[in-house]
Amino acid sequence: MEILEVHGFVSFTLAIILLFIGKGLVMRVEILRRYSIPEPVIGGFLCAAVVGLAYFLLDLQISFDLEIRDWLLLYFFAAIGLKADIRTLISGGKPLVILLALATVYIVLQNFVGVGVASAFGMEPKAGLMVGSISLIGGVGTAMAWAPTFVENLGIGNALEIGVAANTVGLISAAVIGGPIARYLIVKHRITPGGEEQLDVGVEHKDLHIKVDYYGVLWAWLWLNIAMMIGYLIDLELESLGLQLPLFVSCLIAGILIGNARNLIFRKQELWPGSGIGISLISDISLGMFLTMALMGLQIWELQGLLGFITVAMTIQIILSIAFTILLVFPFMGRDYEASVISAGFGGITLGSTATAIVNMGAVAKQYGAAHRAFIVVPLVCGFFIDLVNALIINFFVSI
Repeated sequence: MEILEVHGFVSFTLAIILLFIGKGLVMRVEILRRYSIPEPVIGGFLCAAVVGLAYFLLDLQISFDLEIRDWLLLYFFAAIGLKADIRTLISGGKPLVILLALATVYIVLQNFVGVGVASAFGMEPKAGLMVGSISLIGGVGTAMAWAPTFVENLGIGNALEIGVAANTVGLISAAVIGGPIARYLIVKHRITPGGEEQLDVGVEHKDLHIKVDYYGVLWAWLWLNIAMMIGYLIDLELESLGLQLPLFVSCLIAGILIGNARNLIFRKQELWPGSGIGISLISDISLGMFLTMALMGLQIWELQGLLGFITVAMTIQIILSIAFTILLVFPFMGRDYEASVISAGFGGITLGSTATAIVNMGAVAKQYGAAHRAFIVVPLVCGFFIDLVNALIINFFVSI
């Protein structure tokens, strides 16, 4: 097997090209816009498919250096924080608690599905946790963290392979189902979007030609970097207190503090003139590039030898995610436009990642309009609280 390692700069440049391809196809293919299919999914998945074909047909394994990817996620969440209004946060308190409760119930159901399918295939039942909340809600990082325990303590030698394969299928599925779920709910319940022009991420499809000036982008870039530096300090302080959280959560908190301090102190004065659109565009590009690079890095050949088990398990998990979202999440979150956008993100929470949830919601917002509360509630739930709940539930299932 020949291995080709692609330099980080080249990988980053390729991701830009792939994002162009995705955005171009979305603008030209009406059905992609109609169902709010995220642009990064198209280009990123095309790359993953080509890499997979090279592996199987040419005996060539292509590996991308994607170190810059995690920085892009920090830019995105710092931007979300900078644009968050404290009044929206306060109004989002009750929905946040409700969504966390729903996600907690879902984690338990997701793990029962995994354990059940593993048992049906004659495998160690606890191996099914790797196609449950460990790899899906937890992500590939959680799968890698738990794999040694499964190998050494439970004797499940291919635990990591199962987790990575499930995460691969889940990530792709999560990015595809969000938009259609939102459209189905909006059409079926005849929901009228809020119609606000200022989106939390990017700009609407119809507003691609917008006025952006030099200082607007420069101000945006400066305050994003400041938010990220303060976020890093917050992360160090939390770590010293024994609280381990993803760095992007600290950047989100820093952005919220900076943005609302500005609103409180300067009120109607514009501290960073013209930066609103600049922040929206930088955050949109950062998120698009992050997800594109995440999909570029998928190794489809990890599914080998596990195809039957993964196919059955993930089919059930996808059906469960869609049904749970439509029947429970949407009604409990209020049956309105905000609820439909949150529903689009729920697939990202349950099958993919925080980034997938946000990119799903961003695609819907570009099509139908802003949903400010959703862009605060969902990141806080799936970037912070749900990790703590998931760890407790995983420990319970492993110990029984």
